[in-house]
Amino acid sequence: MLVSVPISRTLATFAVALITATAALADAPARVVSVNLCTDQLALMLAAPGQLVSVSRLAHDPGSSVMVEAAKALPTNGSRAEEVYLLQPDLVLAGTFTDPATVQMLRKLGIKVALFAPATALSDVPDRLAQMGAALGRQQAATRLTADFDAALAGLDDAQTARPRAAIYYANGYSSGGRTLAGDILRAAGFDNVADDAGLDHGGTLPLEQLVLLAPDLIVTGRDYPGQARAEDVLAHPALRALPDTAMAGQLTDQDWICGTPAVLDAVREMRALRLRLEHAG
Repeated sequence: MLVSVPISRTLATFAVALITATAALADAPARVVSVNLCTDQLALMLAAPGQLVSVSRLAHDPGSSVMVEAAKALPTNGSRAEEVYLLQPDLVLAGTFTDPATVQMLRKLGIKVALFAPATALSDVPDRLAQMGAALGRQQAATRLTADFDAALAGLDDAQTARPRAAIYYANGYSSGGRTLAGDILRAAGFDNVADDAGLDHGGTLPLEQLVLLAPDLIVTGRDYPGQARAEDVLAHPALRALPDTAMAGQLTDQDWICGTPAVLDAVREMRALRLRLEHAG
């Protein structure tokens, strides 16, 4: 009698778990189409084999996506309602900045559309994984990936005596503040962000003259795109390289910084390694 109680409880718990898993599997969409770069990558990380049938064209761009190799196995779409409809999806994954007309048309056609907001902090990554796991019926996979992400991020925290000041500088003098994903990557890597000193909490134009006066310890510039544009001239301005105590780090603001996925850990690692090199050099 003493043994039968825990056994019965174990069987009951197992039965509940089995029923829950079976229900989730039954509700899981069979044909999923993604029309957004960030939902592409989240879905590629979590979808069951054969569940994801198409991704956006940016998924095949190595300068934008960290999941290019996985994405190559899938056809791309141009994120237009007409071509998405022809793929006969039972779920479309889109971003909150996806063309509202596209979302509205797909929903009028009876297709379910799940909208994902862009991540503005590292703390958004577990939320996006959970949302995608729920949308795909892949909650357990999302939970495992979240646990791995949390553990890896905690492992990157280290004791430091000072926080160097850094600036992220893109074409047209655009910079990201502390209330952005890129700004939070800087913070997690051990940097203070000079964009915050300039009042750019979310992001905006940081004039070259103001950046020079702020004299950060490190300037991280955006990558060069094919062709030439005057908007990128500011990234190579002699005034930046004339700053005596400022290090320049180019080509780092790439695909690892764009979307709220576990890939942001690579950006944190790279920036943390840069900070350690600066500390040792000093």
